[in-house]
Amino acid sequence: MAQPEVVEAVVRPAALGTLVEVLRARGYRVVGPTVRDGAIVYDEIAGAAQLPVGWTDVQQPGRYRLERRGDAALFGYAVGPHSWKQHLLPPRLRLLRIRRGGGEGSEAVEGSEAVEGSEAAEEFEAAEEFEAAEEPTPRTRVAFLGVRSCELHAIAIQDRILLGGGTRDRDYAARRSDVFIAAVNCHEPGGTCFCVSMNTGPAVREGYDLVLSEILDADHRLLVEAGTARGAEVVGELAGRAAEPADRTAARAAVDRAADRMGRTVEAADLRDLLADNLEHPRWDEVAQRCLTCGNCTMVCPTCFCTSVEDVSDLRGGEAERWRSWESCFSLDHSYLHGGSIRAAGRSRYRQWLTHKFGTWHDQFGTSGCVGCGRCITWCPVGIDVTEELAAIRANSLAGDPDPTSAQPRPPAREARDDAS
Repeated sequence: MAQPEVVEAVVRPAALGTLVEVLRARGYRVVGPTVRDGAIVYDEIAGAAQLPVGWTDVQQPGRYRLERRGDAALFGYAVGPHSWKQHLLPPRLRLLRIRRGGGEGSEAVEGSEAVEGSEAAEEFEAAEEFEAAEEPTPRTRVAFLGVRSCELHAIAIQDRILLGGGTRDRDYAARRSDVFIAAVNCHEPGGTCFCVSMNTGPAVREGYDLVLSEILDADHRLLVEAGTARGAEVVGELAGRAAEPADRTAARAAVDRAADRMGRTVEAADLRDLLADNLEHPRWDEVAQRCLTCGNCTMVCPTCFCTSVEDVSDLRGGEAERWRSWESCFSLDHSYLHGGSIRAAGRSRYRQWLTHKFGTWHDQFGTSGCVGCGRCITWCPVGIDVTEELAAIRANSLAGDPDPTSAQPRPPAREARDDAS
């Protein structure tokens, strides 16, 4: 493959408007950060004027607010309640519509197309009075603007889960197939961030088409680097100058300062074994006294992928729909089997979530399920801090106590692979 002619440039902040225009001209629907309802969210934008210019966020356990910075920073904030997951794995998705067919006045199912030979069609083939139609796969080209390093790692984790092995999700694959990623090196960590501990940031390393580094000195500018051939094509359409060593040094310094100002830290190296050794730790009872089992942490998490499927019908019984929605392991029905839920207590539900996220995720997918973005801390209504909970378990670990189960050999963690299922 030929080396792209333009791989790096320095542009003025106004070039972000050009970037949006270039992407839209190439057929992309541009999704980026914007201020709405007192938070920075990810939504479709038509120009740079919709970016959160001059805004920052103040985050602590159970607290989030926006403040003016006093400058014109384009990316002077951390992360908000949204993640890019909602654009790849929608919170609610219609999978199927079924109707009684053949009668007078029957109408085509809007927004659907029959899929001959599909599972849905075969399922109802015997019942001739029914017609089944699956939802068409989306074909929209999307460009993500302002993706942080921790979020790139989250997307990669979801790719392994939903595209790898035998669990390939058709809708996710269609949405993910033509995503242009304009990443940004993070220079403003939040009060609940701990990406350095999880080795997921703040510097962007891979998985992007182009990456922006904002340099906030007297000469406000952005260093733009291409990561792919199509990224290089876009950079080539921006009016910029050649990057100089001083630009690269300033960009690296901003990232280094961010790494030194993490709001939280956690010892992550042996969390899998630590949690496996402490399944009966008294801390689970203590945190259960505070946890509302509301599921906020799982809803804002960029890697949680659990869903549920339900069928609904109209009152006349003429049409039914099958919907997939985000689900949380904190809900009572999540672990429901015939006879009841196997995790009825809040203690067991919080333990399931934390031990999976930081422990058994390694066994399933070869990595941690946490990228250190801190959303679960910020958006917990009672301010439960996962870094504090992990530290409390570590400080009084039950490892080494006389317990016959602790002597059982533990299988090694699975290595991360692109085709992990």
